[in-house]
Amino acid sequence: MSVAIAPSPSGVRLAQLPPLALYVHIPWCVRKCPYCDFNSHQAKGDTPERAYVEALVTDLELALPDVWGRRVYSVFFGGGTPSLFSAAAIETLISAFRARLPLAADCEITLEANPGTFEAEKFRGYREAGVNRLSIGVQSFNPEHLKALGRIHDDKEARRAIEIAKASFENINLDLMYALPQQTPTEALADVEAALEVDTAHLSFYHLTIEPNTLFHRHPPKLPEEDAAAAMQDAIGTALADGGYVHYETSAWARPGRECRHNLNYWRFGDYLGIGAGAHSKLSFPDRVARAVRWKQPKEYLQRVAEGRPVQESHDVQRADLVFEFMMNALRLPEGFAVGSFVERTGLQIAVAEKPLAQAETRGLILRDHERIRPTDLGQRFLNDLLQLFLPVKSS
Repeated sequence: MSVAIAPSPSGVRLAQLPPLALYVHIPWCVRKCPYCDFNSHQAKGDTPERAYVEALVTDLELALPDVWGRRVYSVFFGGGTPSLFSAAAIETLISAFRARLPLAADCEITLEANPGTFEAEKFRGYREAGVNRLSIGVQSFNPEHLKALGRIHDDKEARRAIEIAKASFENINLDLMYALPQQTPTEALADVEAALEVDTAHLSFYHLTIEPNTLFHRHPPKLPEEDAAAAMQDAIGTALADGGYVHYETSAWARPGRECRHNLNYWRFGDYLGIGAGAHSKLSFPDRVARAVRWKQPKEYLQRVAEGRPVQESHDVQRADLVFEFMMNALRLPEGFAVGSFVERTGLQIAVAEKPLAQAETRGLILRDHERIRPTDLGQRFLNDLLQLFLPVKSS
């Protein structure tokens, strides 16, 4: 006797599940930066390191039924400032992950660090614990710009941090920003030249934007005009290409083969389980794609985990939203995406996106054939305009 399978409420049917990553949020910082809208909290006194580590392990254990048997290809410790935690704490966590999840043999394990938290012995300890990729929040090599951004380090400490990191890590990313308060194109290019000089495997250059719920939103600094910011973006891209870096994502450049696997998994609409205060998850199942978010405030997160309820909110992604969410990620990649990957990751046929794709093609924002769709140079520059075409139409 055959058994009828109920159709998915969202019309999704996935033939296979995408790669899985693990994100670990550590929410404390030495000081909250005026531009930061991430879930980060200024550490007042000692952070509850031991209690938080135990909560993260419990959080993971509670989530295991949703990811049971799936291999994890990357782990990312983000924040906040994960490097505020001891090497012993990070080692405890990585050991706990390995005991509960099948981590790939070549699993990329990244830890974010700020120059003001660097100690040589501590960072050797991170490497010995299993961290094999370090992401350093430099932001600028200009002391005046660092001061304007509210950073706790200066240019000398930034260079010293990179020197310490290179003694233990081969795979290092530097986070930098441009279009900073009062910054000129010449000063932006000087930051690029400084980054090229220290020669790390990966560089991220982010355009400073003023986000709600930040000090900069309440007290806006004077930022470069739009034309000046565009000139900085062009100069940065040219200099990095000339320096041998591949521009593989809107804000990311890498030496060939050193692209960030964890972030690429996001852009390719892979899955990720997020644990920790305020962490987000996107997980696929045969008949649906679900999103979840943990409780945001660290104290409440610890309490909810103790109650066995770390997830504050969860929902299945609706069919129309799946199209937008996929495009919002995949079109950040200059290479775009294979048509087959849209079908594989959303469970939908590419025909459901034909109207906005045709509009984007007419406006010169994408190039496409039956195998691949990618943003043009114009589409990359006006990415927000391109993505707006895929926003679902809300019924009144």
